[in-house]
Amino acid sequence: MKTFAAIWITISFFSTPSFAATCRDASFEGTSFTVCEADPASEDVRLFLENPDGTPLGTFDNVVDAVEPKTLVWAMNAGMYHPDRSPVGLYVEDGRTFAKIVTREGPGNFGLLPNGVLCLGDGKAVIVESRAFAKRNPQCRYATQSGPMLVIEGALHPRFIPGSDSLNIRNGVGVAPDGRLFAAISNERVNFHMFARFFRDVLGTPNALFLDGKVSRLYAPELRRHDLGFPVGPLIGIVE
Repeated sequence: MKTFAAIWITISFFSTPSFAATCRDASFEGTSFTVCEADPASEDVRLFLENPDGTPLGTFDNVVDAVEPKTLVWAMNAGMYHPDRSPVGLYVEDGRTFAKIVTREGPGNFGLLPNGVLCLGDGKAVIVESRAFAKRNPQCRYATQSGPMLVIEGALHPRFIPGSDSLNIRNGVGVAPDGRLFAAISNERVNFHMFARFFRDVLGTPNALFLDGKVSRLYAPELRRHDLGFPVGPLIGIVE
């Protein structure tokens, strides 16, 4: 599992995007977040890992090139990865399984059970706790496993501590009752408890999944935002 730190910067776009706005900035208890949303029933939400030749994509620019002539509307890193950028847990892309599900407890954030799986398929998105996912084995066109879960059936992860001094830039994903998918990144360093409450209390997602911290970054041209840094593993985004 990765142990290195990432450096990221933001560059600006100077052209006005032609697609409908799907990302916005938000504030919660004086802390800044950016939220992007998608409707899997009507929008093309995908995960990205490799080029056809098996080399990792790793960057937003590479994904932009890979989806041409279509447009990458927004994108975000989408799960933890090993030093070779292969996924730590379950990863499925366009029906192909790259890595199997991991249900055991382990070190680091990924192993802080319960963790979970984001599953995309049949025009919908669901987030399922990993052991329940392994038992049910739902069919996913795309899937990424990460951890810990932030919100589980409306409850915060039991290990989260209010006022914790474990602070990082963090990103995650949640699914609302109406099926909308929300991907959020903190623009300031936050602890897990605040990040989870943002998903539950502001975005209204009964289930939400932490994707990563420190390396978290966002591609949102409508906000003139393109965070740069070391190449990462899986990415999630909308293609139009």
